[in-house]
Amino acid sequence: MDKKHLRDLSRLVSHALRHEPAAYGLKLDVDGWVALDAFIAAVRASDARWRDVTTADLEAIGSAFEKKRHEISAGRIRAAYGHSVDAAIDRPAIEPPPRLYHGTSPEAAEAILSEGLRPMERTHVHLSIDLTGAREVGLRKSSTPVLLGVRARDAHAQGHRFYRVDGRVWLADAVPPAFLDRMG
Repeated sequence: MDKKHLRDLSRLVSHALRHEPAAYGLKLDVDGWVALDAFIAAVRASDARWRDVTTADLEAIGSAFEKKRHEISAGRIRAAYGHSVDAAIDRPAIEPPPRLYHGTSPEAAEAILSEGLRPMERTHVHLSIDLTGAREVGLRKSSTPVLLGVRARDAHAQGHRFYRVDGRVWLADAVPPAFLDRMG
């Protein structure tokens, strides 16, 4: 499967596991998992171009892209983060690096700087380990993204919880404005 088809499949997988499992006839367990065979059947039924999708295709998404958005284990699959539906993935809160970053639109930046980062329609705030990752996220929201610095370790020291997803993505329950800085 070429990179474009893998990206399209990744988007479908994210939509099904993060946002609208019921639209695919799926029910996530309390940790966000669904049986892999049921998931593949749902993907195949969703669109004719996915009628031959396999476990190998789903695994290829994980190796084709730097961000690991999905996990496959023990005959099950789930989204690693980004849920807008209830999926209480058991991830321990840990001490974050000193700085994390968030990319957003200029319109949202002003509200964020005064009210703090909140999950909005998601279950957690998404943060990047570097400015490059934050810029990528911000570009999805605006052609002129605003980059915000998060004094994550300071926030953690004050009792705010952070969770590591992978080498590039961190999550937080919320980040108060006192720990945010506009970058440049």
